[in-house]
Amino acid sequence: MSNGGRSGLRPGKGKADDGVSATPTAVSASCQYRCIECNQEAKELYRDYKHGVLKITICKSCQKPVDKYIEYDPVIILINAILCKAQAYRHILFNTTINIHGKLCMFCLLCEAYLRWWQLQDSNQNTAPDDLIRYAKEWDFYRMFAIASLEQTAFFIGIFTFLWAEQPMTAKKKPNFVLLLKALLLSSYGKLLLIPAVIWEHDYTPLCLKLIKVFVLTSNFQAIRVTLNTNRKLSFLAILSGFVLESMVVYFFQRMEWDIGSDCAIYRSQDF
Repeated sequence: MSNGGRSGLRPGKGKADDGVSATPTAVSASCQYRCIECNQEAKELYRDYKHGVLKITICKSCQKPVDKYIEYDPVIILINAILCKAQAYRHILFNTTINIHGKLCMFCLLCEAYLRWWQLQDSNQNTAPDDLIRYAKEWDFYRMFAIASLEQTAFFIGIFTFLWAEQPMTAKKKPNFVLLLKALLLSSYGKLLLIPAVIWEHDYTPLCLKLIKVFVLTSNFQAIRVTLNTNRKLSFLAILSGFVLESMVVYFFQRMEWDIGSDCAIYRSQDF
């Protein structure tokens, strides 16, 4: 068994009987592993029988490997995540330690702010002195970053508000909203595609931007479904709630003439 996919696993090993090492046993609900097939909790992912012999733990519920991705190359895992496979999402969210949520969120917001700033500069013709133009352009970028941040915050608030309102009727136990927030931040990685879409400009760039938005929403949908182990209908309604609230914020900014580049939270189509 290859250990190429084990680099992101939670660190530390526990000792099992007969000199066999195992993945660390979870001691609380917040640190338990999950079967990527049936979402049942598991105490370990694999056992190390020394001399390089590893055996993946079999799930007691579905009788399938708890996490087959621990022996997969990270590139394969990424491809499966791009295809929005629930198993890949469970592996990343429950069985690995990834602490790039904040950095990824910041970088995605910078990408979105740059896109809007680029559209704004492309549509403006300034005749002011150079120093004033540079100052105005810098301020415009900060403004676009603040607006993008507020719109994303509104999107998350819409999702959490809907799930909080539906919690008594749908949840068997209290949802882990902290984990859900991390999942939403990670699943927004599709926004990184905004920069290549702008750099390699062509006639289909507006369409590409809309497709990127659809991809991000689809990834967010899968993240909610996997994290809360809920049905597709509830996940879709949560995404729809966030999208509606985000659209209201976009409309407000447009009415106040503060924003350029958003059309109901789908990037504005225009001739570049």
